[in-house]
Amino acid sequence: MAPIPTIDLPASYESLSLTHIKISHSPIGSPTVTPVVVISLNRPENNNAFTPQMADSLTQAFHLFHIDPRIKAVVLTGAGKMFCAGSDLEIGFGDGGGRAVDFRDIGGRVALAIHRCHKPTIVALQGSAVGVGMTMTLPAAIRICHEKGKYGFVFTRRGLTIESCASYFLPRLVGFSRAMHLITTGGVYPPPCRNILAISLPRLSRRRPKFCRLAQDIAEYTSSLASSMSRALMWEGPSSPEEAHLLESRVFHHMVGQPDYKEGVGSFLEKRKPRFKADPRESCPPNFPWWTAANIFLEPSATKTSKL
Repeated sequence: MAPIPTIDLPASYESLSLTHIKISHSPIGSPTVTPVVVISLNRPENNNAFTPQMADSLTQAFHLFHIDPRIKAVVLTGAGKMFCAGSDLEIGFGDGGGRAVDFRDIGGRVALAIHRCHKPTIVALQGSAVGVGMTMTLPAAIRICHEKGKYGFVFTRRGLTIESCASYFLPRLVGFSRAMHLITTGGVYPPPCRNILAISLPRLSRRRPKFCRLAQDIAEYTSSLASSMSRALMWEGPSSPEEAHLLESRVFHHMVGQPDYKEGVGSFLEKRKPRFKADPRESCPPNFPWWTAANIFLEPSATKTSKL
């Protein structure tokens, strides 16, 4: 069996240099990694338009958060007045050359990284967002928006189809009827954007305590293991209530035997803050994942003909 690859975790996420994004601790400047980290899309001069480099940086960051037991919750926001203006159309998407079977959209890579991360993501859309600026937020646990912002899935108005796994996430979040409306019109709407954005604030302050308060509450009072498994049950659940009952029962039975359950009950009875310690990657149920994940990796191709 091949050895399991290891990744060195940073002593500080603020010291990482990643293109087109910025990572900070909460509070900013903490000498050690904090339970809540904040990622900011960092192209304010371009309204944080999405680029391949930004996609690479976000994917790398969420992979680190996934395996880092010090991280409990993630906030994703943007620098400047707009969350994300969609893909940078000056860069474009190529000319459609090459084999379609080998193409992987960059927004989808980010969406999958957020979806697969055991730590919940809160998206603070401090300004408007369109295109991939919306679709990449769909796997997040919570989306908070500014009531004066505008939000939309404008793909059909650019001659494009949806991406970032939106055909999977969007109907599950808002229902097929609303999803069809949003995609067919390609319109831009104020909040609540047909119920995609769970929370709308009259003024989204840039003060860190304002939009990190919810993430801090999650980090302090919820079990990362229980949160991760609960979200997986909803996203990757069975197709019937009977099957859901059987699956939930198996996972629930596993959770009852975990230290986090004993700590949750104990802290409630003792009227104190819980001290959850379970790492989802080490304490997940034996049947996790209970679904078969599609292989998204590219097939290798031969570069030359062998002389053998």
